[in-house]
Amino acid sequence: MFHDGARRRSVALLTTGVLALPAVAACGASEEGNVPAAAQDLAPAPRDLVANGSTLTWAIDAVPGTLNAYQADADTGTTRVTGAVLPALFTLDDKGRPQANPDYLESAEVVEREPRQVVVYRLNQKAVWSDGREVGAPDFAAQWRALRGKDPAYWTARNAGYDRIAKVERGKDDLEVRVTFDKPYAEWRSLFTPLYPKDVMGTPDSFNDSARTTLKNTAGPFSLKKIDRKSGDVTLVRNPRWWGDQPKLDQLVFRKVAPKDRTKALTAGRVDLAQVAPGEAERISLARRDKGAKGPLAHGPGAGRTPADALMSWAIANGTEQEAAESEQLAREQTREAVVAYAAEQRSLAAYEVRKALEPSFTQLALNGADGPLADERVRRAVARALDRKELAETVLKPLGLPAQPVGSHLALAGQDAYEDASDALGSQDTAEARALLAEAGWKPGQGAARPKNAGASGEPAEGEEGEEGVEDSGNEDRPGDDGGEYIVGEDDGKSGERGGPMLPGAVAAGQGAALWRQADVVARQDGDGKAEQGAHAQQGGPPGAYAPKGTAAPKESESPGAEGAAGPLAKDGLELTLRFVVPSGAGSEQLRAVADKIAEQLEKIGVTTAMKKVPSSGYFTDHVASGQYDMALYSWPGTAYPATDGRPIHAKPVPAADGSLNVAQNYTRVGTDRIDQLFDQAVGELDDGARKKLIKEADARIWAVAGAIPLYQRPELVAARPSVANAGAFGFATPRYQDIGFLKKGATPGKQDRTSGS
Repeated sequence: MFHDGARRRSVALLTTGVLALPAVAACGASEEGNVPAAAQDLAPAPRDLVANGSTLTWAIDAVPGTLNAYQADADTGTTRVTGAVLPALFTLDDKGRPQANPDYLESAEVVEREPRQVVVYRLNQKAVWSDGREVGAPDFAAQWRALRGKDPAYWTARNAGYDRIAKVERGKDDLEVRVTFDKPYAEWRSLFTPLYPKDVMGTPDSFNDSARTTLKNTAGPFSLKKIDRKSGDVTLVRNPRWWGDQPKLDQLVFRKVAPKDRTKALTAGRVDLAQVAPGEAERISLARRDKGAKGPLAHGPGAGRTPADALMSWAIANGTEQEAAESEQLAREQTREAVVAYAAEQRSLAAYEVRKALEPSFTQLALNGADGPLADERVRRAVARALDRKELAETVLKPLGLPAQPVGSHLALAGQDAYEDASDALGSQDTAEARALLAEAGWKPGQGAARPKNAGASGEPAEGEEGEEGVEDSGNEDRPGDDGGEYIVGEDDGKSGERGGPMLPGAVAAGQGAALWRQADVVARQDGDGKAEQGAHAQQGGPPGAYAPKGTAAPKESESPGAEGAAGPLAKDGLELTLRFVVPSGAGSEQLRAVADKIAEQLEKIGVTTAMKKVPSSGYFTDHVASGQYDMALYSWPGTAYPATDGRPIHAKPVPAADGSLNVAQNYTRVGTDRIDQLFDQAVGELDDGARKKLIKEADARIWAVAGAIPLYQRPELVAARPSVANAGAFGFATPRYQDIGFLKKGATPGKQDRTSGS
C-alpha cells in the first residue's frame, strides 16, 4: 500500500488529501530507533479467529484505468488490485521498512560489490503463476527489459533502478535469479514489486494495452475474476493455485464509491470498508455514541436552533404576513424532513466504527520560486520562519485525537529508519527573524502601494479579469473581497496594479545563503548526541537557522508592532508584497482551506498579504500546481521506503529543456541546487547503510535551507469499518496482507492496539 516505487510519487495527493538489509533470515532492521507517531489500527486477529468464506466490499475512488502499475495513470485502485494478485518480493512493515516476503523469496542478498554489484534472489519453489508455470528468471528479465528505458515502444512511467541493471540471468537453477548492476544501486529492494509475468512484460503491445484491462496470469492469494465498469465493481476470488496461507475471504470486491458518496454508500450498507473524511468520521463516532439513546439528536439539521429561534420561527409561520408565513412553513417542513433523514442515516452509520492512524504521506506548503517575490530565497525563508507548524498540525490532527507533531523531514516519516528532523537547517518559528529577512530583501512598511496585478505566479487572473470557468466559491461567502473565488486576507477591498518582475537575491543575499549552507552542514553532520562534527564547512557558534545577515534589524517598533500583532503590509518599488495562495474549492477540501486560512493569519503578522484563489478541485493540481500558476499551494506527497530513488525527482534542480521551457520533473516548487542533486546521486549508489543515511540527512537539510517546500503534518488516515472486519483498516506504513483479511468468527474479539504510539 505504501510504496510502489516512484510511480506512487508520480502524482501528488490533493489533500481534501532502501535501507540495505541482510538476507531473509535476518531481513528486518533494528527494533530500536524511530517509533511511528501513531500505530496502525486494523482490529488485528489471529487467523484462527477469522471465519472462512464470505465477501468483503472495499470502497475505492474509481475503477482502475489500468492494471499495469508501471503506467502513468496507475492509481490507488491499481495498487489495491495488484497487491492482491501479483508477487510482491518485498513488503513494508508497520515502520515502513522493506521486509522480504517469504511467499516468494527464500533469500535475497547482495553477494558481490566489486567489480560490480550482484544481487541473488532465491525464489520459493512453490511460487507459480496461475497457468502453472514457475515464477522465475524469465519474468525478471522481461520486466527489466520493459522498464529499463531503452525501448521507447514501452509506455512506462518510470525506469529508476532498472536503468542501472546490466543483466538479469538464471542462477545455478530455475529457482535462482542473478541480477548484475552497471552502477551500484542501494535501493534494489524497490525493484520487481509488483512482478508481472513475462507474457505481460514481453512485448510493447501486451505491456501498453493488454495489461490495462485484465490480468489473465496472476500469482497472488487472489486472482482477478471480473471488472464491471458499469457497476464499478472489481471482483477478486481465491487463487486455486495459491501455495501460501489460504485467503479467509471467498471474494474481495473493490467497489467504486466517489469520496462525496461515501456517507450514502455506508448508510445503504453497500461497503464494509471505506476511507472517509473527518466530517464523516465524526458522524460515525456520534452515531455509535448515540446508539440506543432516546429523544432528538443534539447534532445535525436544526440542532443549533435556540429556543428564541424556534419561537421566532413559530411566530412567523403563524403570523399575518402570508408570504412570509408560507415561506417559513415550507422551511420548517424541510427542516423536519431533514431531521428525520439525518436520524435514519445516523442509525445506519452506527453499524460502523472508525479506525484511525496517520497515513504514510505528508502535506506541505509549496513556495513557487520560479518568479515573483518568492524567487528571492530571503522571502521564502521569511515565509517559512513565520509559520507555526505545530499550530497547523494541531488544526488538522488534534480534533481527530491523533498526535499532532510537525513533520521534520522531506524524505522520511516518523517511525522510519531514515527519519531525522533536519528542520533546524532552516530554523524554528520566529516572527522577528522573518521580518528581518524581509527587511533585508528590501520589503518595507509602505502606504498606498499598488497590489501586483496577478498577485502571484504569472498567468493567474486577478479580480476584475476573466476568471476560470467553473470556479466554485465554497465557504467564506461573507469574507471581504470574496469575488469570483478570490479574496484578500485581512482586507475589505483592493484594486489590482501591475506586478513586478522576478526579484533575485543580490550580493548580500548570496552571503546569507552561504551562511545558511554552513548551517545546513552543521545539521547534516550532527551525531546521535546532537554534537556537530567539525567539518570543513561547519559554522562555529550560534544555533542553526535561516537568519538574516548580522546587523540586519527588523523594522522599527513604530513600523512594526509586537510579535503577536499584525505588521502591516510591506511594499517594495511601489508594489505591495502579496502572494497568491491557490486552494481547492470543492467538497472534501474544507480541512485544507482551514489550514490555508491559518497560514494566511500567520503571514499577516510579518506584513505579507495573502490573496486566496479558490479553484475547482478537479484542476487544482494539474492546472495550477504542476503548471506553476501559483505562489503558495498545499498538497501532499506519499512517503517512501526508498528516499534516494523517490526523493530526487521531487527535489531535483529544474533544468532548461531543448525548447526553452523549464523541465521541473516533479519539483513543482522550481527550487533546487546542484549540491542536492549530487547528494541524491551519491546516496542511491552508496551500499553502506550508515554512509547513505548521512547523505540523505544532508540532502534533507539542504532542501530545508532552500525553503521551497515546507513539510507541515502527516495526513490522517480515517477508515470506516464494520466492527467484525479483522486485519484491515488504517494500515499506516504497512502493506496489507490480503489473505488474512476477513470477518471475525461469532463471539471472537480482535486484539487491541495502542493508537498513539508504535509500541
